[in-house]
Amino acid sequence: MGIVWFRLLLLLVVSQVTLEQIEPLSSSEERESLLELRASLGLRSKEWPRKPDPCLLWVGITCQNGRVVGISISGFKRTRLGRGNPQFAVDALANFTLLQSFNASNFLLPGPIPDWFGLSLPSLRVLDLRSCSIVNAIPSTLGNLTNLSSLYLSDNNLIGNVPESLGQLSALAVLDLSRNSLAGSIPTSFGFLGNLSSLDMSANFLSGPIPPEIGSLSRLQYLNLSNNGLATLPSQLGGLTSLVVLDLSQNSFASGGLPQDLVGFRNLRQMILTNSMLTGALPGRLFTDSLQLQFLVLKQNNFSGALPVELWSLPRLSFLDVSANNFSAVLPNSSLAANATVAVLNISHNKFYGNLSPALRRFGFIDLSNNYFEGKVLDFMHNVSLDSNCLQNATDQRSTAECASFYAERGLSFDNFGQPNTTTPPASKRSGKSNKTNIILAAVLGGLGLIALLVLLVVLLLLCIRKRGNSNQRGNGVGPAPVGSSPPNPGVPIEFPNVGDSFTYHQLLQATGDFNNANLIKHGHTGDFFNGVLESGIPVVIKRIDMRSAKKEAYLLELEFFNKVSHQRFVPLLGHCLENENEKFLVYKSMPNGDLSNCLYYKNTTSEDGTLQSLDWITRLKIATGAAEALSYLHHECVPPIVHRDIQASSILLDDKYEVRLGSLSEACAQEGDIHQSKITRFLRLPQSSDQGPSGYSTTICAYDVYCLGKVLLELVTGRLGMSAASEAEVKEWFDQILPCINMYEKELVTKIIDPSMVVDEDFLEEVWAIAIVARSCLNPKPSRRPPMRYILKALENPLKVVREENSSSARLRATSSRGSWNAATLFGSWRQSSSDVTATPAASGVKLERAGSLKLSGTTGSRSQSQGSFHNGGGEISLSRRRHSKEIFPEPSGVDDVERLELE
Repeated sequence: MGIVWFRLLLLLVVSQVTLEQIEPLSSSEERESLLELRASLGLRSKEWPRKPDPCLLWVGITCQNGRVVGISISGFKRTRLGRGNPQFAVDALANFTLLQSFNASNFLLPGPIPDWFGLSLPSLRVLDLRSCSIVNAIPSTLGNLTNLSSLYLSDNNLIGNVPESLGQLSALAVLDLSRNSLAGSIPTSFGFLGNLSSLDMSANFLSGPIPPEIGSLSRLQYLNLSNNGLATLPSQLGGLTSLVVLDLSQNSFASGGLPQDLVGFRNLRQMILTNSMLTGALPGRLFTDSLQLQFLVLKQNNFSGALPVELWSLPRLSFLDVSANNFSAVLPNSSLAANATVAVLNISHNKFYGNLSPALRRFGFIDLSNNYFEGKVLDFMHNVSLDSNCLQNATDQRSTAECASFYAERGLSFDNFGQPNTTTPPASKRSGKSNKTNIILAAVLGGLGLIALLVLLVVLLLLCIRKRGNSNQRGNGVGPAPVGSSPPNPGVPIEFPNVGDSFTYHQLLQATGDFNNANLIKHGHTGDFFNGVLESGIPVVIKRIDMRSAKKEAYLLELEFFNKVSHQRFVPLLGHCLENENEKFLVYKSMPNGDLSNCLYYKNTTSEDGTLQSLDWITRLKIATGAAEALSYLHHECVPPIVHRDIQASSILLDDKYEVRLGSLSEACAQEGDIHQSKITRFLRLPQSSDQGPSGYSTTICAYDVYCLGKVLLELVTGRLGMSAASEAEVKEWFDQILPCINMYEKELVTKIIDPSMVVDEDFLEEVWAIAIVARSCLNPKPSRRPPMRYILKALENPLKVVREENSSSARLRATSSRGSWNAATLFGSWRQSSSDVTATPAASGVKLERAGSLKLSGTTGSRSQSQGSFHNGGGEISLSRRRHSKEIFPEPSGVDDVERLELE
């Protein structure tokens, strides 16, 4: 308790010092002006009370030396009277001669910007009027604010031309005029904004050419001119050598293709040129210097010819969408296999042809639909869209006549029969074995067999002891009965009161259109899944289980699971149909967003070209937390603990609000053995299941679910779909690329693996880094060293606490904890002490890092607003030379109560 009082006293002292450093407002004129502003805008007394000093207690007021230098009413709510007549009534601002910042974003100010703004606020540096419902034109007097460094006027109702006078703002670094109704051309005077780092004029009605003078802005890092009517793309834009993000989509560049001399983008990481009427071949020189390019979208133009070889050689390219063009060529093979690191590839709605390349193995999500590929589908292709091609072993393909005509027009023969598989496994080099060698080998094996027999006897004895101990403990816990321990007899009538309604076979036929293939969702490993609609209009998913091929007790185990377990994180079971002998049916509530494997990247069905979109980071973190919550319930609230055994992206279902509803429950079973047994017993025990996970350990322990969730977390961070369902060899290859970039001391390393289609600014980067660290802890090859699921859930609920510094006294307490206790220090300490316990060795601390800029994909759902100034050098950089991890995220287990008590104090 002494520590607690000491901390409180220290907090009071620091607070007192802080208050003493802030001088009260010394200008009576400014105080009266604040009260006038409070009345004219209808601000509540909650934020701006009348009596206390504004510099000390008013929300959004910043003072220096007793004068007001900053006013922020962003997001404030008006009084009832103020809501009745909102106006742009800020005349009192003219009295703040030292005002440096005024932020009214997301505060309703219907009316025009007054002309005196540019005449009476000479010290203003930041003017933020985003989403204020401002009308009329931008006053030309704003060009007099020569100290202005950031001007945000987006999401309003501004009309008219953009004033040429804005080119006088020589100190301007950020200019955001997006999502208005501005017309005319882009002022050529913008070429004088030498300090400009971010320019966003998207979603207006601008026309004419892009001024060549823009190409002289050597410090410009972000340029977004999308959704306008711009007509000419000058080659001078190649002079933007600092450019990181370029978005020129949704324009009318009808004069032809990309300029052949449009080169020089040495730092470009994201380029979007969609639906801009560009024609001709894609110049390879464009990508000669663009070695940093990660995200390239050129969809819905009229490009033709082949994709340049230089494009496939870009070392960091991880998102490529050239769909809805007229590209026509054979995909490269050797160069693609050697250099490509693309996670997402969309070349649909083109005229690519030829056989599928084995190099496509490197892609996580592939859309090859509406092309003319021939031959056979390769074995490794799972997350692939192949509709409307000329492939043999695939559904929904073009007709043979159409394919033959396409190939004949190009003087090619159509391979309708496929190429024979000439690949043979390499012959093993065997040396002759002498009789002497055979005798020695037989002797060794005989000795090992004798030892194995002795060990078997010891194990059987220990199992008998453990069984007797378990029988004494059974029934003392609170929770559902064991799932999978003793399946019901198939011959006994089903009497599960909590498994929904009993449907007739005729009802299910009617709901699915006689199980029409058009309603088939997928072929699962326990049955086929169909979309359906009940007579009541409720959409459902129906699993049809063929009893002649599936395990006969599988559906009974799943029914027993739903009968015993009730939690909102599992997909609702609406009922069943068990009247047929050879087929059984389970009816689930339909999940509007499907599963994670087809939702992380998805097509925008509202557009004709099927725009590829990606889930934002907030939604991904929400999904990760929901999955961990479901598993935490199974592992820690069920007695005995239940192991899911099938955690992957396809088993994480999502409702209309992207809430997780865990599915694939037919494999769930009680955890193997007693979790409280001794280490010797654990070491010698025989597994009760033949199912083996990575490195051969049993899948019937909770640590296996933790391992699988770790792979899902990496999928959410990196966007590399298929990792959670891949083979162990493929997973190892992924880990060799990803895990070296997850380091508890180097935040910037993780930027090399972050999904480039996801918006990740400085506010989110620390969260992504934390989740990557949690994922890596889940992937420890030793099951005993993986964190329990309840600690993982706490980490996902508070990710920033994973990477925030911990005070030294707490660290000393951890050092005194018992040897067997589990905490963050022991978890992460093994990474820096030894590489023997991890799959891949972390990158050396001396690696030169490059900071990734924020990436923006139009159409992402629910993303937080980001500052357009996130590309400023050094913005938000944090020194990470020494970090410890929070005890609140990874607390000691209940077995060390004395240590817990000390840490709470």
